[in-house]
Amino acid sequence: MKRSEKTIGFGAPSGFGAYIFMVEIPAARTGPVNIIEVYGYSGDQNGIPPQETRVILDRKIWMKIRDTAQREFNRRLKAAKLKTSRWRVGQNPVDRLLGKELCVLAWAAEQAKKDEELPIICTKWLALRPEERWWLFSQTVAEAGLPEDRDRGWRKALYYALSDGTGISGLKRKRPRPKTAVANDEMPIFKLIEERNEG
Repeated sequence: MKRSEKTIGFGAPSGFGAYIFMVEIPAARTGPVNIIEVYGYSGDQNGIPPQETRVILDRKIWMKIRDTAQREFNRRLKAAKLKTSRWRVGQNPVDRLLGKELCVLAWAAEQAKKDEELPIICTKWLALRPEERWWLFSQTVAEAGLPEDRDRGWRKALYYALSDGTGISGLKRKRPRPKTAVANDEMPIFKLIEERNEG
């Protein structure tokens, strides 16, 4: 995000052919939200498609995470002296780096089994640095970056990592055994020393 350039939406360059993300929010209140990576001029070259849908998110889940993303993005845009925005019905352009971060949040949230997990996921996502979110995006998109990949690899792992383990089936947390203090006279080595000293 460069301070000098004009932006639209959440920090997206206003020029034609820019590499951005597009968040499509349908007018129907129950319609899913699509997060799409738009490659701009790079699309249709060297095997790169013009765009790829990264996640199709249930509207109820979107409603629970959108404010967290909006506040975080606007905080960063203000710090960069860029225009802030809000989510609107229709197409919402997003800066490519912020879009990658949004995908990480959406990928973790899409797996949530209960509404109570979503605030935890949002809090843990906020605790990550932008660079960490970018890295997680790169790792995930390399093997599981399409809507149908939600149950694979890093994509599934994001839910487990950011939901604090809630809902992981078959995982029993073992409590560490308390260390019991052993008196010196109960340890064999000290018994041998005492016997030698007495003999």
